[in-house]
Amino acid sequence: MVSPAFFVCCRQGVGVKTNWPDLEHGVEERLDRLGYELVELQWAGNAQRPVVRLRIERKALDRPVSLDDCAAVSRDLEGWLDRDARLSSRYVLEVSSPGLERPLTRDKDFRRFRGRRVAVRGSEVLCGRASRLEGELLGLVRGGDGSEAIRLRLNGGDEVEVPRAVVRGARLVHEWNWKS
Repeated sequence: MVSPAFFVCCRQGVGVKTNWPDLEHGVEERLDRLGYELVELQWAGNAQRPVVRLRIERKALDRPVSLDDCAAVSRDLEGWLDRDARLSSRYVLEVSSPGLERPLTRDKDFRRFRGRRVAVRGSEVLCGRASRLEGELLGLVRGGDGSEAIRLRLNGGDEVEVPRAVVRGARLVHEWNWKS
């Protein structure tokens, strides 16, 4: 029996070229063919041992992503990635479900999870309050100039619009139901 290997990367993305839109497009095409969608693609590791992290979900949304789903996607992508000369042969591919506190990365995520509790992190103070805001997702708002903002209802009832250009990340907040 082979034991799984575990590792920790301390310097995320150092030395890893991450601007490969054709690689992301290729991943999306392969996932689509298998019945999945790409939720998030992240780069970590370094140039000698790049780490490609994928979060996926089932297109049908009929059930959560299982370990078997992740294994099937990994097997399908490995052969294709092995042939990509831009990646070191020592690359690591990690495939996982989006999880309970899944990231919101696509426009359709902001529509699908309207009414749910989310946390938004910014690259600066957001709406004059803090660099992290939490509240009910009211959706995306598009300005006449093409800009987008995430509309939230904060805990106190105030509604704010956070410009998407200053958002570093948005994710669902799982509300634990502790009953004794």
